Amino acid sequence: MCSVNNPKKTGPTLNETFLGLLYPTENYKVYGYLTNTKVKFILVTTDLDVRDADVRNFFRRFHSAYVDAVSNPFHVPGKKITSRTFAERVSTIVKSFGLSTAV
Repeated sequence: MCSVNNPKKTGPTLNETFLGLLYPTENYKVYGYLTNTKVKFILVTTDLDVRDADVRNFFRRFHSAYVDAVSNPFHVPGKKITSRTFAERVSTIVKSFGLSTAV
């Protein structure tokens, strides 16, 4: 019997879609996120003291709103998302970005 060394990925490395800090400058930071379907989200923030946990939470919530919007049977893939509900959810997510009380 042959033993194969095949370490299983666990924890945050499993299906990791958060790309982390892509480009810091003196005035802003750029973070990236890649969905399983290869859709890229970019966050540019002037908050230089933002925590990775807050950025991950932002992307998680934004991704959820995005999935809900493109799952609408009336949405045409590749076209602009024109949903008022999506716009309101994104506005709420952006306004709560970085707040420790954000849910």
